[in-house]
Amino acid sequence: MKPRTLIRRTIAEIGRNRFLFVLSLLFSLCSVIFALSIPVLAGQAIDAIRENGTVDFAGLKTPLIRIVICAVCGGILQWGIGVLNNRIAYHTVKNIRNKAFIRLQQLPISYLDSHAYGDIVSRMISDAEQLSDGLILGFSQLFTGLITIVITLLFMVGVSPAIAAAVVILTPLSLFTARYIAGQTYDLFRRQSETRGEQTALINEMIGNQKTVQAFSYEEKALERFDESNRRLNKVSLKAVFFSSLTNPTTRFINNVIYAVVGLMGALFALSDHITVGMFVSFLAYSTQYTKPFNEISSVITELQNAFACAARLFELIDEPAQSSDRDLPELPPAQGEIAFRGVTFSYDKTHRLIENFAFHTSPGKKIAIVGPTGCGKTTLINLLMRFYDPDVGEITVDGTPITGVTRQSLRGQIGMVLQETWILHGTVRENIAFGNPNATENEIIEAAKAAWAHEFIMRLENGYDTVIGENDSLSEGERQLLCIARVMLRKPPMLILDEATSSIDTRTEQKVQAAFMRLMEGKTSLVVAHRLSTVQDADMILVLKDGRVAEQGTHAQLLAKNGFYTALYKSQFAPD
Repeated sequence: MKPRTLIRRTIAEIGRNRFLFVLSLLFSLCSVIFALSIPVLAGQAIDAIRENGTVDFAGLKTPLIRIVICAVCGGILQWGIGVLNNRIAYHTVKNIRNKAFIRLQQLPISYLDSHAYGDIVSRMISDAEQLSDGLILGFSQLFTGLITIVITLLFMVGVSPAIAAAVVILTPLSLFTARYIAGQTYDLFRRQSETRGEQTALINEMIGNQKTVQAFSYEEKALERFDESNRRLNKVSLKAVFFSSLTNPTTRFINNVIYAVVGLMGALFALSDHITVGMFVSFLAYSTQYTKPFNEISSVITELQNAFACAARLFELIDEPAQSSDRDLPELPPAQGEIAFRGVTFSYDKTHRLIENFAFHTSPGKKIAIVGPTGCGKTTLINLLMRFYDPDVGEITVDGTPITGVTRQSLRGQIGMVLQETWILHGTVRENIAFGNPNATENEIIEAAKAAWAHEFIMRLENGYDTVIGENDSLSEGERQLLCIARVMLRKPPMLILDEATSSIDTRTEQKVQAAFMRLMEGKTSLVVAHRLSTVQDADMILVLKDGRVAEQGTHAQLLAKNGFYTALYKSQFAPD
């Protein structure tokens, strides 16, 4: 994204807080006027002391009182500016972060599969924080500084147009220097944000899989990867800070030259009685006030460049194409459970087809088992049926209705799904079971837990159904999977998908859960993805996949009688070599 476009979009987001923004500008304007009135009043006080070698106490009293009033009012306004700018910055970042999170919910699964989770988290958290810090500093110093420059210049023109002209002629040197360095540092800060995102992804990966890391003695390799990432982050950060740090001393040098020119010209003008000593002192104060914002703005540039680099990564996430909208599509009517795949071809990597010309049909209420070697496309079929992905070619229908012609929510709402990988919501056991049916009664939740054989271990927990659990709780993998099964038990959908749903449960509990599934699957269309063939022998039909195609299909007995690929799979599990 081009810097100008990025700045324009950021300003548009800030514009959503117009009232606070205008109020902040008004406060800044008044604060600057009060601050710049003090040098004029100080000059009047000096002239009152100098006049005829005596002190005009009556003339001295008024400017001193006004100086105090200006200082107090300016201080109050500065406090108000800080409060307003903080609100503007945090509200702006809150809105951007909300947009990013909303877009995250709308993105296709393919985006999440192709991007590291840690990098996405880094954009949502770290980059958003960097943006808010940059905006706060920018509001606090940039706007006030610009207003100070303009008003100070007007004051100086009022005192001495000639000296003011010299200041204006020299000022662009400072601006051009700051702009050139800022252009060089933007790319460096962007690379810094990207590298920080990579490092966050690595840390997230290592922490989430620490048991595996230790089990395979991967600690040294993980440290090497982290050191390499850390070195790159250190290198690009030092470069970014080095180049950005050149701005401040360079502009300070130019501003000191301006101050020296003002001092020399002011002294000559005072000696020739073109201005009074008080006016000369005021002008020196104004030249300092005039050059000071340039120093502050140059230091702000570093933070702003970092903030804009982070904003670019957030806007990139917001601009990612959302999955195709289904807002205008009708809802899927209450399903009977007739599922059909017609000529479906699909691949995650478009250069290599995973499923090709797949065809399949099942009547309502049937139990269909899907078996085959790893990588043959079993789970992919589930992803297609749930519309996590859409086929490249062909169509999938439910009760004769193409699933691409109905809303995803109405389709998924009629399919119960238990996956190999468990997911537990951070909350109570009750909330986890009622995740898909928040309005369920207490009795319905308990009955679902009993049907999934989860009630017994739940009651052994410290607070029963009110026990708070989450990602790092003490539940075993089998217990977590029982809770996932209870979710489906509670919803009672017309279609079921079980993707190795009992893979983490011991044999005795598996027999109980299988009996519960049999009750749950009565009258429902069920697709059971399995590696253990012992769990699918009672299926109405078994689809044997190989290389993305149906190699064989039939009942368990029919497939054994064919003595084909299924028989080989079966013997590999139950027969000795």
